[in-house]
This record gives sequence, C-alpha cells and structure tokens, in this order.
Amino acid sequence: MTGRVAAVNLGVVTEAEWAGDASGRTGIDKRPVDGPVLIRFDGVAGDFIGERAHHGTPDQAVYAYAEEDAGWWSGELGRPVPPGGFGENLTTYAVDVTGAVIGEQWLVGSALLQVTKPRTPCTTFAGFWGMPDLIKRFTARALPGAYLRVLREGEVGPGDPVEIVERPAHGVTIGEVFRATSLEPDLLPRLLEAPDLPESIREKARRRLAGR
Repeated sequence: MTGRVAAVNLGVVTEAEWAGDASGRTGIDKRPVDGPVLIRFDGVAGDFIGERAHHGTPDQAVYAYAEEDAGWWSGELGRPVPPGGFGENLTTYAVDVTGAVIGEQWLVGSALLQVTKPRTPCTTFAGFWGMPDLIKRFTARALPGAYLRVLREGEVGPGDPVEIVERPAHGVTIGEVFRATSLEPDLLPRLLEAPDLPESIREKARRRLAGR
C-alpha cells in the first residue's frame, strides 16, 4: 500500500501556564487544513511556533506522526485523538514512521523531505493533553514520530502520496535513536553509524559512551 498524507496540520496560538515558551504561548495545538500548504526550509507556512529554541530549526522543520499510532493512543486513552493531536504537521497513513531510516528521503507533494530525528516528549506536550505522566507513557510506548528536514521546498496537501526515494544503507531508524537515548543505552553505538543524524545527538551519544 502506498503511504499518503492523511492530514496537514497548522498550529494555532495557545496561551497556557504549561506552555514551554517564556511568553506562555505555544503552537502545539495543530489543526487540519483543507488544501495544500507550502513547506519551506524553515518550516510550514502558516504554522505557529512558540518556542523556537527547541522547534522549527532546519533539522526539525516538519514533524510527522502516523495515524495508526495515534489510533493506538485513542484506544489506550478512551478518547479521540484527531489529526494534529500530537502537534504534528503531517499525519501520515501507511507510512512506517518509527521504522524510517535516518537520512531517508520522502517525496511528498512537490516537496522533498529528509528524516532527521525522533521527537522528544516535553512538559508542554503533557500539559496540552492534561496528563502529568504522559512523558513516561510516551517514552515507554516508543513511537515518537519523526522530524524532517526540507531538502526542496514545495506544496503538500491532504491525500498526497509519500514516496520513499532514497534510504541509507546504515539502517539506523527513528525507533532505534529514540530507544538509544531513552530506554536502551546499549544501542548508542548505532547512532554513530548515521551521518545524517543531527550532530547534537551524535555528540550526546559519544559523551555517554565515553562515560561508561
């Protein structure tokens, strides 16, 4: 089955005490749009980002989360998790996001995107869901979604296919990176095999390995 974009979601301004930004504003509340949007090198046109120190950099210009994984959470929590409920820009269908290889390239609409790193859950995420233990539960589930770098700007809309056009041979996946940095430190040496992984994560892996 060909993967596709189930929804494209843009953040609205939310003011809350739990917002991570010093201004108390966050764009984690993302909602579906009807038509295509422009994916730029620095992020998605029209998307609000409150805390640019941790979001919106070139290595995490776009965030993708799988509709199937959101469905699991819906059953776990006993409540709907709509598109954008994880703060994702792209809700995907039939795309193995957790199994995506670091450096893998996706052709989506007219944009070319590259898989860079997993999402790390934060207190803003927990506050948005109203679940103090969400970080612990999200980490244990280990289905973090993937941040994407924009290699070519373009338009992406709901229903667009997601075509994997290049996959590095090293095979280090989003899931492995997440587990290595949170649950399974024995996987840390694998991170050094992925040259497209952001240098900050590779350096963290080197420090942890040196400290053993």
